[in-house]
Amino acid sequence: MSSDPVWRVLRALDVRRRGVALSLVYGVGGTLSALGLAALSAWLITRAWQQPPILSLSIAITAVRLLGITRGLFRYLERLASHDVALRAMTTAREKVYRALSNGDAATTVSIRRGDLLARTGADIDEIGNALVRAVLPAAVAAITGVAAVAIMWFASPVAAVVLAAALLLAGVAAPVLASRGAADTARAAVRGRSDVSAATMLLLDHGSELAVAGRRGGVLADVSRAEAEVSAATDRGARLQALAAAVTPLSMGLTVVAACLIGIGLADGGDPSPMRLGVLMLLGLSAFDAIGPLAAAGVTWQHSRAAAERVLDLVGEPADWSGETAADVPRHDGPVRLRVDSLSWGWPDVPALGGPLTRELDAGARLVVTGASGVGKSTLLLTLAGLLSPTSGTVTASTPTGEPVDLAAAALYCAEDAHLFAVSVRENLLVARGDATDGEMAAALGQVGLGEWLAGLPDGLDTVLVGGAEAVSGGQRRRLLLARALLNTSPVVLLDEPTEHLDATDSDELLRAALGDLFGPERTVVVVTHHLPADVEPDVVLR
Repeated sequence: MSSDPVWRVLRALDVRRRGVALSLVYGVGGTLSALGLAALSAWLITRAWQQPPILSLSIAITAVRLLGITRGLFRYLERLASHDVALRAMTTAREKVYRALSNGDAATTVSIRRGDLLARTGADIDEIGNALVRAVLPAAVAAITGVAAVAIMWFASPVAAVVLAAALLLAGVAAPVLASRGAADTARAAVRGRSDVSAATMLLLDHGSELAVAGRRGGVLADVSRAEAEVSAATDRGARLQALAAAVTPLSMGLTVVAACLIGIGLADGGDPSPMRLGVLMLLGLSAFDAIGPLAAAGVTWQHSRAAAERVLDLVGEPADWSGETAADVPRHDGPVRLRVDSLSWGWPDVPALGGPLTRELDAGARLVVTGASGVGKSTLLLTLAGLLSPTSGTVTASTPTGEPVDLAAAALYCAEDAHLFAVSVRENLLVARGDATDGEMAAALGQVGLGEWLAGLPDGLDTVLVGGAEAVSGGQRRRLLLARALLNTSPVVLLDEPTEHLDATDSDELLRAALGDLFGPERTVVVVTHHLPADVEPDVVLR
């Protein structure tokens, strides 16, 4: 149990024991009320058949109404308490996962597809919360209720109690085990398929127009359909075992009822023809399965949660590494840097190299342009040059003009094509690049990228909130804002991924000329990935 990924994550979330205890108390209270209601109802029905004075039944009638009310009340309170525990746990999980990501290696995050990252920090954490509400607590309630039902049955008939215990064990152990095994492959395939669907969907949302122009949108849509088909096929493969698991509980209930009838008849033959006892034997046995029935679904939920927990742990490491301390910033190297690429091949892990081998040396202030069609590895090359993605072979090194080595992460600034704009003020969006930038520096940077008039027209200037983040500006304005961030940053190596997308041809050429000219100054090295290069621009190096 200690090695199960779900338990490892749950232990790290500091789940409130008081909340768990309340959930158990309410859950057990509801199921015990149901047991008492079944036993008392059986006695009352069979006793009323004997037509005793109505006053002799008044206490039983009142107790039945009380147990009916408390059963519903306890179940409602149990749902409130268990969901409160689960929601608090998921909030803690997200906080710790986000903190672990922010304090961890940026290369780990960058190397994961955006849709996959979204699935791991969203739906997968929800699945871990489901394990608490739909697996752990129901299993604990079922165990306590089963013991109580067998103990009550013992007073009616020890033989019936033994039969009930065996039936409850069969339904409470065999059913969830079968369901869990049937869902194992299904869960893994479903998580992978969900990740593929999310990644393809995000690609369509972010680059729909470019994919349409390149004629690749149909292929991406086909990838979505294929991922959905794989999920459906995997679900069908696990259906047989899950169907068998679903049949175990009603089969156990049927055996319990038949045994209760036979035992009741045997008791009658032995001189104890009490119809009340027969009714209690039958209805109490049936009611005991109310808490056992959900365990087959709990096995499926646990398997889904296990796959989700494995993916979360793969993303952020073991819970012991989820440090609450903020990671120290990498000290920036502000002086000029020489960049050397030696026999470099680049690509994603477990994927054949997209390009190379490449050998180049860029002196401080050099300008490099990388052009080519979509999907050939231009952005991947930038990630490799920034030190965010390990080369498949070869090296990328940085040094001062005098030859002293420089940490690549301290020297390079990677400006992603889909970098995020936050739903905060313009000032706060720019301070992401450099926390000590002054208002004058930010206004100057916006003016240099062509957003001076836009800034002047904002109602609150730099304090204007971009409601909705990127939705508050046009595609071209978003690109210029991201370029202003790069200007404010002091890194000596600037890596720009498609900095002029969504601009018209004239504005795009003008901004590219500036970026490859004196916009970043004479000592900062600039590497630009673009689909086109103005005819009158001559950078130091062009890679096609």
